[in-house]
Amino acid sequence: MEPKGSVTSPRDIPIPRWSLSSSSGLHYGSFVNSLSSLTPQAGEKASISPRRAYIAVAVLCYINLLNYMERYTIAGVLLNIQKFFDINDSIAALLQTAFICSFLLLAPLFGYLGDRYNRKYIMIGGLCVWLVTAAGSSLVTSSLFWLLMLLRALVGVGEASYSTIAPTIIGDLFVGTQRSAMICVFYIFIPVGSGLGYITGAGIATVTGDWRWALRVTPIMGLVGLFLLVFLCPNPPRGAAETHGEGVTEQSSYLEDIKYLLKNKSYVLSTLGVTATAFLVGALGFWTPNFLSRAQVFQGLQLPCNNPVCLCSLYSYIFGAVTVVTGILGGCLGTGLSRWFRNKVPNADPLICAVGLLGSAPCLFIALFVASANIPTTYVFIFIGEVLISLNWAVMADILLYVVVPTRRSTAEALQISVCHLLGDAGSPYLVGVISDAIRRSKPTTHSWDFDSLKYSLLLCPFVGIVGGVFFLLTAFYIAEDRKAALPLVEALYSTHLLQDSTPLY
Repeated sequence: MEPKGSVTSPRDIPIPRWSLSSSSGLHYGSFVNSLSSLTPQAGEKASISPRRAYIAVAVLCYINLLNYMERYTIAGVLLNIQKFFDINDSIAALLQTAFICSFLLLAPLFGYLGDRYNRKYIMIGGLCVWLVTAAGSSLVTSSLFWLLMLLRALVGVGEASYSTIAPTIIGDLFVGTQRSAMICVFYIFIPVGSGLGYITGAGIATVTGDWRWALRVTPIMGLVGLFLLVFLCPNPPRGAAETHGEGVTEQSSYLEDIKYLLKNKSYVLSTLGVTATAFLVGALGFWTPNFLSRAQVFQGLQLPCNNPVCLCSLYSYIFGAVTVVTGILGGCLGTGLSRWFRNKVPNADPLICAVGLLGSAPCLFIALFVASANIPTTYVFIFIGEVLISLNWAVMADILLYVVVPTRRSTAEALQISVCHLLGDAGSPYLVGVISDAIRRSKPTTHSWDFDSLKYSLLLCPFVGIVGGVFFLLTAFYIAEDRKAALPLVEALYSTHLLQDSTPLY
């Protein structure tokens, strides 16, 4: 006998989009209000094909490569810039500080916009600003150092828009081990781009005889990146990977997002670990080629530089190549260890990061003191230290993506970027330069004392590495709990929702 009403298949029942709002009246940030209303579209297929997703990752990686090439081109020609503008260590370091300060101040704004508006358009606008200001930096004359600093600060505006948003797009295209692999590829281009920045900067300056030409390479390549971003990169719905392409809606305020993130212990502690890593990498990346050049002068292997174009290119080439190789090796090794141990050891990721930072500290300490006697041995310990630091790049990013719910990832990225740059690489090059200048002034200036003053100031880096390792060890105590509070619970709620909707309606 037929019932009076028709039996409705679960597939026919309309299911609302995911949302972070709730009418339950529970306090914001609670389990129900944060996750129980995150309801995916049943039977929905991914809105973006795998092929298009991989192409999008390739485009984002290319632009990420250019970002870091441009950022460290300055370090590759730093001696040339110091001679051109006649500036000391602390003033030279302000170039990096000005860039990072604008980067960190604007990251929260782009994080807010990235969680609420079209992320692709935001990145396109930021990349346009980056291209214009980066190219403009190469046109500054010797009497306008302040203008170079201003333009470097504006370069940070463009990079803030991209670096904040791009990882969240990858997070919305992939899940699980695929996401880890794609994030690894994306973050490998940080050390690769940094290393190529040293190499191209020094190489172009040597070939042309003018360091300013080194600043014109990445804007030219950036035009290609802009074209690819416009035509090949999608703007996936937020949380698309977790909701079968349906995406997530956002109805929370920025203040509520911040409160949610501050209650996430894994996020807060790992952010402090990332900050220590940024401090370490920022100082070493900016000063190492200069330090190695002074070490050669200290050993009497080369004469001091008194020319407009200094012969620092050799050390920029070598350090750049070391950075590229260690970045790829460390990034792949870190991701491989993470994928191998994650199902066996729930807190494997922060432990990997802790081992990386704690292990790099003695290597860097030895490298600083061996440099006065043997440069090849110095490179060996720099290589080992950089491999250990590079274990962290992809793993740190992956931690953020799986302990934060999809609609707050851009805000989480932005807040983490602001903190890690504010307390990390925004001030570390300048701080090292100030300490170096202060030590140098304590004695009559000699080339030997120039080397020692920079060496003693760089001792700050291994100490900060140890502090960062401790923060990651603390993260390991909370990571499993915080991860369970995010995506795995969403999947459980999704299954419960489908089970409830499968009840026949008469």
